[in-house]
Formats: sequence, C-alpha cells, structure tokens
Amino acid sequence: VADIGAGTGYMTFRIAPNVLDGKVFAVDIQPEMLDIIDFFKKETKIDNVEPVLATATNPNLPPESVDLALMVDAYLEFEYPKEVMEEVVKSLKPGGKAVLVEYRGENPFISIKRLHKMTQKQVKKEMKAVGLTWKETKELLPEQHLMIFEKEVSG
Repeated sequence: VADIGAGTGYMTFRIAPNVLDGKVFAVDIQPEMLDIIDFFKKETKIDNVEPVLATATNPNLPPESVDLALMVDAYLEFEYPKEVMEEVVKSLKPGGKAVLVEYRGENPFISIKRLHKMTQKQVKKEMKAVGLTWKETKELLPEQHLMIFEKEVSG
C-alpha cells in the first residue's frame, strides 16, 4: 500500500497493522514529515512502514509494487498532478487500485475554499487521462468523495 501525501502518517499507521504480508510506503515531499513518520515507526514498533521521499513530479515508488495507492486530500495539492499520477500508475500492479479522497466540488455548502474541492467529473477525467478506470465512488464521508480507480490488467 502507498499512502501518498502521508504527512505525519495518520493514515499510514492505521493501515499498517492490516497489511500482514507487505509494507506501507509513506510517501511525502517534505523530509520533515518523513522524520515524524520515522519517529512514530520506532515509537509504535510498527516495522512494515517505509518512508519514501517524493519529488514534485515523482512519488519514487518501485514499478508494479503497489496494490493500493491512497491519496487523502492530497491529489489536489500536487504541483504536477499529471506527472505524479503517471508515476503512480507505473507503480501499481496490474489490477491495482488508486483511491482518492477529495472534498466534494459539487457541494457549495462545504465550508472549504473552492480551490480545495474537486468534482467527480473532474477527477474521473484526470484519472482517465493517465490510464486509470473509474470503478466506484463511495459517499461514506460527510464532505468528501472516496473515488476508486483501477489500473487495467493488460493482455
């Protein structure tokens, strides 16, 4: 699993105990965030978390190594979203999934700036452009879409 835009590792350390055979890549562009993740990794004695320093264009994940790439309120903040997502797609195994959680752009009453929201239509269009297929949207959260995309199995 790759937690892209992991920040301090909030999601990383909730996912890690459920990844029994593998690891969680905690990907962030800020070295300071990875220092925090390293600290929590030692403090919690969770050994299947691997901090990964990303760049503005590349999450620096091994090719076809990821079953699930999770981005919680992160995609919209990427400086080069297309380039990052092209690299995410390369890192996904065939049939791997990319999950984006983003504030609902369709709802004008969500009290967050429009700049930090995305519509489903917009996300679907951008993910299709990098070769991901939309599978479903879950409305589990009060203000955010949870959108699931899949890398096609070639052949």
